[in-house]
Amino acid sequence: MLHAMKIYEYIARQGGKVKLMPIKQPPHEFESPLDMFEKTLAHEKFITKSINDLVDLAIAEKDHATQLFLQWYVTEQIKEEENDNDIIAKLKLVGSGTQGKSGLFMIDRELGARVTTVLTDFSKGIEAGMKASAP
Repeated sequence: MLHAMKIYEYIARQGGKVKLMPIKQPPHEFESPLDMFEKTLAHEKFITKSINDLVDLAIAEKDHATQLFLQWYVTEQIKEEENDNDIIAKLKLVGSGTQGKSGLFMIDRELGARVTTVLTDFSKGIEAGMKASAP
């Protein structure tokens, strides 16, 4: 939501019009946690390619403002793919079976302990909300 609203606001500030379209429901059933994270990584790679395509277009159009704006997303995607790759590596390390269940429990505890700030108040705009929620 945050990432989409950030783009929405940027386009509006640039004088553009935004037309929101429905998106396809993401998968909700998986064979295993590993399958889920592998599919999540594949989706993140799709998003990364889409962002890179937008950056390429901004470069071709000599739209320096948009190119600069999109760099936040480029950096964000590096983190997103790295996060998924780390989790996949851990899931492969613990494997399946009885030993895998113990390892899965440990991974779940580790992921559950992560602290993240999720912006929920969009009343002052995305940029203001992000600055207010920064540590």
